[in-house]
Amino acid sequence: MTDNAPKAAPADFEQATAAADQTVASFDTHGRGPLQKLQHFLHNFPTTTPLLVLVLAVLVFGYFGAPRFLLVSTLSIILAQVTIIAMIGVAQTLVILTAGVDLSVGAITVLVTVVLGGLTVGDNAFLSGPLALPVGLAVGLLCGAINGALVTYVRLPPFIVTLGTWQIYYSINLWYSDSATVRAQDVEDAAPILQWFGNAIEFGGARFIYGSVFMVLLFCVAWYVLNWTAWGRHVHAIGDDPEAATLAGIRTRRTLLQVYMAAGGICAMAGWVLIGRIGSISPAAGQSANLDSITAVVIGGTSLFGGRGSIVGTLLGALIVGVFRTGLSISGVEVLWQDLAVGVLSITAVTIDQWIRRVSA
Repeated sequence: MTDNAPKAAPADFEQATAAADQTVASFDTHGRGPLQKLQHFLHNFPTTTPLLVLVLAVLVFGYFGAPRFLLVSTLSIILAQVTIIAMIGVAQTLVILTAGVDLSVGAITVLVTVVLGGLTVGDNAFLSGPLALPVGLAVGLLCGAINGALVTYVRLPPFIVTLGTWQIYYSINLWYSDSATVRAQDVEDAAPILQWFGNAIEFGGARFIYGSVFMVLLFCVAWYVLNWTAWGRHVHAIGDDPEAATLAGIRTRRTLLQVYMAAGGICAMAGWVLIGRIGSISPAAGQSANLDSITAVVIGGTSLFGGRGSIVGTLLGALIVGVFRTGLSISGVEVLWQDLAVGVLSITAVTIDQWIRRVSA
C-alpha cells in the first residue's frame, strides 16, 4: 500500500520542532510559581543574595545606627578589617568548590608570620626580609601540599585531615616562636619590608592600606582563573561530580593537590599582609580565621557541597561580616551579640543554599 500523504519539507520540520521547544519552555516557565522562579534565579545568580544583604546592611546601619557609619573613612576601615579574612576566604573558596574544607588556613597564616619573624628578627635571625619572604611562601605551599597529599593520595576526608593539621601547625607555631610576640618596633628595625602592606594611600578622606589593595587584586586574579581558565573549570567539575570529572579526562588528584597548595600559598601571602596590618608578629593572632573564612564563603553563596559558588560572593560575604560587626559596634552592641548575629547569618546562608539546591535539577 502506497502512502500518498505529502511529506513535510526539512525547513517545515525544523520550524515545527522549534515551535514545540518554545511551547514546552513556555509551559515550564508559566508552570512555576513566584517562589520557584526566585529559587531558579538565585541558582543562576548566586551573588545576588549577598549583594542585597550587603546593601541593605549598609543602609540600615547608616540610617538607624550612627550617621558616621556611611562616611568613606568608616567604610575604608571596614575594608582594612576584613582584608585578612577575605584573603584567607579566597583560599577557602578554592577548597570548598571541590566539596572539601580546610580548617588549617588560619594556622598556616600565623605559622608563616612566625617563621618570617624568626628568620629576620632576634638573636637567631640569619636572613634579611626580602630573602625570608620566599621561605615563608615555601612554608605555606608545603603545608598545603601536606593537606592535599593526605586528601588525594591517602584518601582521607578533608575535614579530618585539616582538623589534624590545624593542631599540628598550631603546635609548631608555638614551639618555633616560644609563644613570644615580636614587637612592631623590632620588626621595623630588622625587616621593614614585612610591614610594607601596612602602608596606606590617602584618598578622599579615606585611608586604604596596601594590603587591602593587594586583596582586591588577588580577588581579580582568582575570579579570572576560576571563570576563564581550564583549571578553574576543572575545579568546579571536581566539586560537582568527581567521578564524572575523572571520566571526562580531568586528572582529579593532581588538580586537588594543586588546589590545596594554592590555598597554602594564598595563606602565606595573607601572613605577610597580616604583619603589615597589625605591625607585630604574634603566635596568637588570627586564631578565629578558620571559622571566619568559612563564614565569609558560606554567606557569599558558595555551596558547602562543592561545584557551585563565586569568588565575588566570598568578597561580599567578608564585607557583610565586617559591616555587621562594625555597625553593631558603633551602635553600642556588645561583642557577644555581634558573634550571635554572625552565627545567625551563617545558618541562614546554609539554609538558603539547601533551598536553592533542591530546585537546581
